Amino acid sequence: MVAPAVSIFRGFQLVRRIHPCEGVLVKVCMNRFALSLRRNRLLGAATLIAAGVVFGSYGSAQSAPTGTVDTNSKPIVLTGGDERPAFSLNGDWHSIPDPYYAGLYDFHGHESKRGWYLNLKAKPGDTSPIEYDFAQSPVLHVPGDWNTQDPELFLYEGPMWYEKDFDYNVKPGTRVFLRVGAANYKSIFWVNGKRICDHTGGFTAFACEVTPALVDGHNFIVAVVDDTRRADGVPTTKTDWFNYGGLTREIGLIDVPQSFIDQYDLHLNRADRTEVDGWVHVMNSQPGESVEISIPELKATTTAKTDASGRAAIQFHPAGLKLWSPESPTLYRVRLTAGADSLQDEIGFRTIEVRGTEILLNGKPVFLRGVSIHAEAPYRTGRAWSYKDAATLLGWAKELGCNYVRLAHYPHDEAMLHTADRLGLMVWSENPVYWAVEFDNPAVYANAQNQLDEEINTSRNHASIILWSMANETPINDARTKFISTLADHARSLDPTRLITAALLVHGTDDTKIVDDPLGAALDVIGTNEYIGWYERHPEDIDKFTWKIAYQKPVIMSEFGAGAKAGLHGGPDDRWTEEYQANVYRHQIVMLNKISQLRGMSPWVLMDFRSPVRVLPGIQDGFNRKGLISDQGQKKQAFDVLQKAYQDKTVGKPQ
Repeated sequence: MVAPAVSIFRGFQLVRRIHPCEGVLVKVCMNRFALSLRRNRLLGAATLIAAGVVFGSYGSAQSAPTGTVDTNSKPIVLTGGDERPAFSLNGDWHSIPDPYYAGLYDFHGHESKRGWYLNLKAKPGDTSPIEYDFAQSPVLHVPGDWNTQDPELFLYEGPMWYEKDFDYNVKPGTRVFLRVGAANYKSIFWVNGKRICDHTGGFTAFACEVTPALVDGHNFIVAVVDDTRRADGVPTTKTDWFNYGGLTREIGLIDVPQSFIDQYDLHLNRADRTEVDGWVHVMNSQPGESVEISIPELKATTTAKTDASGRAAIQFHPAGLKLWSPESPTLYRVRLTAGADSLQDEIGFRTIEVRGTEILLNGKPVFLRGVSIHAEAPYRTGRAWSYKDAATLLGWAKELGCNYVRLAHYPHDEAMLHTADRLGLMVWSENPVYWAVEFDNPAVYANAQNQLDEEINTSRNHASIILWSMANETPINDARTKFISTLADHARSLDPTRLITAALLVHGTDDTKIVDDPLGAALDVIGTNEYIGWYERHPEDIDKFTWKIAYQKPVIMSEFGAGAKAGLHGGPDDRWTEEYQANVYRHQIVMLNKISQLRGMSPWVLMDFRSPVRVLPGIQDGFNRKGLISDQGQKKQAFDVLQKAYQDKTVGKPQ
């Protein structure tokens, strides 16, 4: 898809407005792009991308690669894959931006037989030149987005090639999988020139078998990652967050026996909260093979047999089991064994359900005191991925007084979820069906469902996750309602132990807000987003509002808030000041306490984050400023307002 063109000068203005060439004249800044090989590659592309013109995207200027796949190209999901021992491929990778996709296609748009994935080297007597050289190309650190590692790549959107050399000792009788924590958005991987898998989706982990391509000794891996925004993507072309591209989460090789555990689910039975139920799936197993589950701390062990599908049903009663909760986030090391394969995971056991308008944790009503969080790295910005990032973000949430966080608007990494497990923070995890995707396109639904499959099958054993969210702020129409309702049904078929929600838009008249979105019928918990006092009316008007909700279900106010630049002060009615934001929060708390079925809240948002649609000079400068904390860790006045309400429990009731 080619977006409507705008002038080159407007493209320059966009670069000047939010590019890190701060204080440099636009013409000088752009001229610098032409001073090196990388700048020559990017000059035309960066300007045209800024102007809305995208080259080399699948399904637009060129179709998806159609060349022969050398090995099974369908990625799989490894539950608990991050807990398995791995040969790390983190670190420096050589990289080449390729806005015209010259590394994969020839000048007529056909897949090249001499593509960059071959990692060819020039030799004496060659009859044609090699016009790339990974070994001489700049490096990018993995995990990490490319945008924040090199100012020249800040606004780059398109294909990026990665290459890494490594030595590997192949163990006889084993299979080896490349596990990728996330690659935004479309990616292809080759090992030693053999194509091993293709993947779509920028926020979920996947694993590709590399056994046939690996050799004992020296190997090389090549990937091309394309973060081009697409009309038929999930998410689609427009979002309110920065499109960080690249290999943004950890990557490594995992070796397993020929028959191995790929997925499993262990959870507490809702009926009596003493029985652990679930299943373990063993890939390439024979019927009747033994699977063992043990919790050493409790001296509890059980065994089961695989059926014809490779699944073994689990059911046992570990004596002395303590339940996970925010007040006591008890986790157990659980060992799973099937034949020659074994792994360990850290699992907490609890139940979550609804009863009328109540949310019940371990059978008791609970109010979710929360905040929304983007996967934006504190201080350095860019995509968050590390335990340090998670400890900072979720540490702030705990300091705020939260027992719950909404991880928006896509699945977050395993470090965030493990940290939430350990800190006792309940989690809303979200599929990136955001705003107006192509709801009438079956291929888009298949994409969304696959991302949901990967999200749930990767993260299903985290005690912290209590809510699977299907979408955020989608337009009301029949195609959309069918699309998301079908996703909700699919989520329940994968995981009937958690609650299904979505963040809905609301409407109203005068001083009344109405929640009657037909999608609510498909949800266990109604999420609603509203910005009274910011996008409509004044802060003092918020108190006047009443709510009419068409469903007798629990309601979470999944978003509300106001923007403020940290350190900007004025009166309570001066927009963009800390005082204005705090004033909105004070009045919101008054209104929220009048909603009888309100069972949780996650105001927008914990920390300021980059967004290209937020361009007000001197205030936003490319950041959404609704954070309670700035991207540099400065707490705003609204943080104190909400913290006091949470600590004193003066907002919300569990029943």
